[in-house]
Amino acid sequence: MNNKGILIVLSGFSGAGKGTLVKRLLELHGEEYALSISATTRKPRVGEEEGKAYFFKSNEEFEKMIREDAFLEYAGYCDHYYGTPKAYVDEQLEKGKNVILEIEIQGALKVREKRPDTLLLFVTPPNGDELKNRLTGRGTETQEVIEARLSRASEEAEGVEAYDYLLINDELDICVEELHEIIRSEHRRLTRQQNIEKIAKIREELQKFRKGEK
Repeated sequence: MNNKGILIVLSGFSGAGKGTLVKRLLELHGEEYALSISATTRKPRVGEEEGKAYFFKSNEEFEKMIREDAFLEYAGYCDHYYGTPKAYVDEQLEKGKNVILEIEIQGALKVREKRPDTLLLFVTPPNGDELKNRLTGRGTETQEVIEARLSRASEEAEGVEAYDYLLINDELDICVEELHEIIRSEHRRLTRQQNIEKIAKIREELQKFRKGEK
């Protein structure tokens, strides 16, 4: 029986270390995972390859995909569309890969609506002061941008209860192994379709041992 992968949405505050966490997970356990690749209508930047960075689409192509219900979720941002194509995700899941989508809360809830068995994980630093320190420590953003990100984090914190697990990203390698173990445990959850099918097959095989039957 094919062990299908699990669809995972990873969200978190800006500065929580989502990208670093995923990068380390892939370094350690890359054979078990695939990163979802988004479609976008923005132009490729230098070094970005089709099918690796993004699937680059025209407005017309993207809107046609919307009409055909070809996205798990999509949104408009800075005059461009961004979305998660179903076809690529399903292809990787069928190969047995656990597919990771790194998106914000609104997108995560849209994915859960279409795919109720999606695993939702939220990443946070140990406390608010640490989040501020990480954003400041980057040295890449103005004070105004940092304050805007912290304000946004305050709003996002209101939606975290919709997630299945909270990951505290304090020590990176500990957090990576916690993430990996959560996903492995999910594969064993009895409510997942492949496990329902397995137990049904075992029940059928055990019928021959019923009392009074040969």
